[in-house]
Amino acid sequence: MVCQKDALVQTISELYDQISSLESLRPSKDVDMLFTQLVLTCIPPNPIDVTKLCNKIQEMRSKLIKLCGVAEGLLEMHYSTILGNSFGGVDGENPLDHLTIFPYYNNYLKLSLLEFNILSQHITNIPNRVAFLGSGPLPLTSIVLAKNHLTQTSFHNYDIDPMANAMASKLVASDCDLSRRMFFHTRDVLDVTCEFKDFDVVFLAALVGMDKEAKLGFIEHLAKNMSPGAILMLRSAHGARGFLYPIVDPCDLKGFEVLSVFHPTDEVINSVVIARKLPDMATLMPLMPSSNNIHCGGNHVILPCKCADLQGFNPLSKLNMIEELAADDRLV
Repeated sequence: MVCQKDALVQTISELYDQISSLESLRPSKDVDMLFTQLVLTCIPPNPIDVTKLCNKIQEMRSKLIKLCGVAEGLLEMHYSTILGNSFGGVDGENPLDHLTIFPYYNNYLKLSLLEFNILSQHITNIPNRVAFLGSGPLPLTSIVLAKNHLTQTSFHNYDIDPMANAMASKLVASDCDLSRRMFFHTRDVLDVTCEFKDFDVVFLAALVGMDKEAKLGFIEHLAKNMSPGAILMLRSAHGARGFLYPIVDPCDLKGFEVLSVFHPTDEVINSVVIARKLPDMATLMPLMPSSNNIHCGGNHVILPCKCADLQGFNPLSKLNMIEELAADDRLV
């Protein structure tokens, strides 16, 4: 009898073979069908730990994540082009009024609400300046947060692709409010240093760093350059969803206090990790009793005393998700 894990891996491997044989990952009937099947296969909650599968499957997973990243970028570019060309520049038309044509728009509404509610649990003041790293040609998270939740906040969107920024900028140009609060920077995130000191919150997109080594490089760079007390919001994945996006282990966030990790169980694919930038560890650690630390492979991540305290926070209770303590199985 084939176990659930073996059946899942076999199905995903077959889909990978079909996807990798496509001539193009641009939106089309075949591309849409295969990626829809892939997502539907990975959505159901599954106890599988994809990081512990054999090397052959790990190699396949790594390639599949990169294919998903390329396809996602092409999908956003496709719809950004439609929105910009069909509605941009037309008298009285605002492309942002037609975002519902994007097939996963409702997912972004749910994910942005989740991230806003999580953020609200850990900050006392509305952030003045937010950075979103890896915003792309259709910066839906920034747009939804700016329009629906953080209506006075300025958003600085960073992307290494000048075409992506040009397309995104065109979309918000017709919106009187967002055109004054949303900015686009064509930069390699690793070249941005002191600017990060100015942000209250930094969002790191799921596909900024599509393998563990690259992701750790971005996290280390942010740890060196963000201001102490600033919030880092990362997107991760859990269970079978780790075949679609990189997984961020809370113990990888050196220099940050991991506050909470949330795993949606509905059609919202990404997990959300929220962390706070710590002061320099060399000055902080002597002041802390050892019993308040989590030990992870020789490194320390601070476990906040209210890490799992979500009781009474009604907006989150309406969402289907699992909330776990950061590194809860590593307490010493």
